[in-house]
Amino acid sequence: GMRKPCCEKQDINKGAWSKQEDQKLVDYIQKHGEGSWRSLPQAAGLLRCGKSCRLRWINYLRPDLKRGNFAEDEEDLIIKLHALLGNRWSLIAGRLPGRTDNEIKNYWNSHLRKKLIRMGIDPDKHRLPQSLIHPQHAKSEHQNNNFSNTAAILDDKTQGLPDLNV
Repeated sequence: GMRKPCCEKQDINKGAWSKQEDQKLVDYIQKHGEGSWRSLPQAAGLLRCGKSCRLRWINYLRPDLKRGNFAEDEEDLIIKLHALLGNRWSLIAGRLPGRTDNEIKNYWNSHLRKKLIRMGIDPDKHRLPQSLIHPQHAKSEHQNNNFSNTAAILDDKTQGLPDLNV
């Protein structure tokens, strides 16, 4: 049946997370692992919806998160992946361990677009040409411009990756 919007229940906290709430979430996940986000809040003693818990964990609390500046190799990788995937931030984040889709998107918009422009590259049209991606079709007249086959270029690891940032 139709499920209710997640925050329509009474007594649900919205807005900023407290230190105590963060600690409850961390403690719970350290004991039980990630997973059933819909049942987690009650089990962990949190007056939050599951989506809020999931995003708080993924974007702020998980221990493998990197903090701080992007390294040069991370920048290069973001630029290469963006050429391939466009603004598909969660797919790009899946290739940069410890980074979230949101911070990559923000970094792209605040730094990397301008960097490409300074280098004389159009940041919106720097998609790789089809001839590089499918050399065997280089001569075909109908070159479609979608990247349905991108997974083939990225290594096999990408295909099985769950996309957590839905």
